[in-house]
Amino acid sequence: MKKKGRSIHEIFNSIVERRFFEESGRALPETAVPYIVVENFPKLGLITACRFLEWVMENPEGVVSLPTGKTPEYFIKWTQWILNNWNSKKCEEIKEKFEFTAMEKPDLHGLHFVQIDEFYPISPEQTNSFYHYVKKYYIDGFNLDESKSLLINCNKIELANGDGFDRVFPRGMVDLSLRYREPASYFEEVQQQSIFMIDQWCSDYETHIRELGGIGFFLGGIGPDGHIAFNIRGSDLHSTTRLTDTNFETKAVAAGDLGGIEVSSKRLVITIGLETIVHNPDAVAIIFAAGEAKSGIIRKSLESEMSNLYPATILQTLKNSRFYLTGGAASALTESMDAYYKNNSWTSEKTDRSIIDLCVQKQIYGHRLTSKDLNSDPYASMIPGPPMDQIQAVIDRSIQKIKRGLERPKKQRFLHTGPHHDDISLGILPYITQQLREFSNEAHFAVLTSGFTAVTNAFVIDSLKKTLHLLSTGQIQMIKYPDFFSSGYRLKTDKDIYHFLTNVAAENPSERERGLCHRLVRAMVLIYGVGDCEDLVLQIKNVIEILEASYDGEKNPPEIQKLKGMIREFEEELVWAHFGVQVKNVHHLRLGFYTGDIFTDLPEKDRDVQPIVELFREIDPTCISLTLDPEGSGPDTHYKVLQATAEAVKQWSLEKDLSELRIIGYRNVWYQFHPAEANVIVPVSLSDMSVMEESFSNCYLSQVNASFPSYRHNGKFSTLARRIWVQQLKDLQLLLGKNFFYQHEIAKVRSSHGLIFFKEMNVAEFLQTARDLEKVIDG
Repeated sequence: MKKKGRSIHEIFNSIVERRFFEESGRALPETAVPYIVVENFPKLGLITACRFLEWVMENPEGVVSLPTGKTPEYFIKWTQWILNNWNSKKCEEIKEKFEFTAMEKPDLHGLHFVQIDEFYPISPEQTNSFYHYVKKYYIDGFNLDESKSLLINCNKIELANGDGFDRVFPRGMVDLSLRYREPASYFEEVQQQSIFMIDQWCSDYETHIRELGGIGFFLGGIGPDGHIAFNIRGSDLHSTTRLTDTNFETKAVAAGDLGGIEVSSKRLVITIGLETIVHNPDAVAIIFAAGEAKSGIIRKSLESEMSNLYPATILQTLKNSRFYLTGGAASALTESMDAYYKNNSWTSEKTDRSIIDLCVQKQIYGHRLTSKDLNSDPYASMIPGPPMDQIQAVIDRSIQKIKRGLERPKKQRFLHTGPHHDDISLGILPYITQQLREFSNEAHFAVLTSGFTAVTNAFVIDSLKKTLHLLSTGQIQMIKYPDFFSSGYRLKTDKDIYHFLTNVAAENPSERERGLCHRLVRAMVLIYGVGDCEDLVLQIKNVIEILEASYDGEKNPPEIQKLKGMIREFEEELVWAHFGVQVKNVHHLRLGFYTGDIFTDLPEKDRDVQPIVELFREIDPTCISLTLDPEGSGPDTHYKVLQATAEAVKQWSLEKDLSELRIIGYRNVWYQFHPAEANVIVPVSLSDMSVMEESFSNCYLSQVNASFPSYRHNGKFSTLARRIWVQQLKDLQLLLGKNFFYQHEIAKVRSSHGLIFFKEMNVAEFLQTARDLEKVIDG
């Protein structure tokens, strides 16, 4: 739905918005809901903070509803910074730019606050509850008046017989079918009555909002399915505050907050409705989003007619609704695609992208495309030169990329790095196996963070209980050696690995578990400094007690974080031992910025960069691989690891000539390269896929149940990776034709049923890529 011919003053009646839009240098948006694109993630926070404060100055007693999660990080930081520095010289530039100089410092204490949503049931004391977030960052952080706030405190929602939710809904299970069916027992009668009481509470909450005149300023994010608040895809456009279930995509995203999909899949939510958001016709309603992962749903939300399939389209009913976006989040918009092709000089990558996209869109093989097909496409028609010659050029370049993927380098020292355990395997395992088959190569693997957040409490409890059983039955004999608790626990770690994998081959699950328990014993001795078997048993029981008393998603003590991280490290060693890689060649850096907090530090030189530099010096690699993701939804772990690695490469280059060093940038289940972006394409056989699936299932023990899945697949990451490889082959087959593959002279190509894309760079190219990404994330 487009609106053409409007001026900037007709579209943006806010001075803040006009200034940011003018800075963007983009054409005026023609979408029904206007949008503004900013350069980077911190600026996304700055525009939202400035627009919020501008509105507060005009509405000092207005009604506001603000978001939770990671996206608001810089909104919160900028708002607090501006308020704390209002009368300082540092703030003058912002005040002058947005014409705040004549204004008094905004006083947020007069505002009425409305909490957007909450999991149900959840204790407000839990740090992963939205109630706790709102209290910490808005009520206390913004000095709002709690007496003027509408908050969702699950403890204060009355239930039948005056009972608490833990009694009425054991294990947090709420059966909404009781709204419509007869209770089967007295207990279900109590639950049914309680559900109706929650429904009444929600109706009252809605009434209170409307008595205030509705929400005047709404700021919210958008989920992978397009949800705003917890109004998921398919929600009634006239929905109000309610207790409801959500879909898999939303539960998968929430799994990280709640301690796993096992928990989030059982949780309901209380959310304001779409009608609640737009009830006030003068409301300012803003959706903000960052990262390429959101680009698809952003396009559908901005370029579709109003529909319950895309909940954010409800904002078309408000004259003051907006989307604030980073370049990555806006990248799939038609206007962005037009700008990509029309601005700057034409490149071969543009030719490749337009031809491949045309093949996929029309489901036509490249050799069957006609001049008419190209001329009728808005982007392919822009290709300079004879159209048919350009199609063949794209085919030739793609074939050359496959040839590069078939090369088997010799006499190389590879250092494969990943932000998390399993990132390397999911990204380029079939390519690595080619390197490992060449005896003259040397391979090292480094995981740069501890990765403890991916291990559930339940997994650790179960594993430690099995360890206790083995200890009590004398099946862990290494503890009997006289020097075990002083130094022996550090020895023969390769033996644990070999024992485990031998019993994978022998299909002996109990002995395989014993291998894990051996490693857990070593970890407990290292972490807790236990001196004998009795002390070891007491410490294991203590850890079990702590975890069993913890709520799902609670931040663990540092010692338990380290224990979880060492489980992940053991898993990584198992994977590479499949190919004969010794434990000494698998490096665990545990960079300090990784803390498990919702807002984490950026990498620091001494703490995070120096360990990588030292690893470079020790190994002296000729080739380094790393994740090269595009702009994410803020400074996430992948991005931080990339920047720390880039700084380490830069420092290393000051003491060594790196002109021959190759950098491989790969992606895995979170992001993928377009084939036009990649310069290396690796054929993947069914055998390659089986190796990846088997090694993942047998070695990444804590991940097999997929407690923290991608929103794209309810299952193991290895299965999702395989599906991505298969789809990438299908897309390129449309360009090259199926005959190219199954009739190819090389067996590796004939056997390919998937493809991996990656980008090979020299040091200068890599550092420039990292700098470009730094600009859009850190500003």
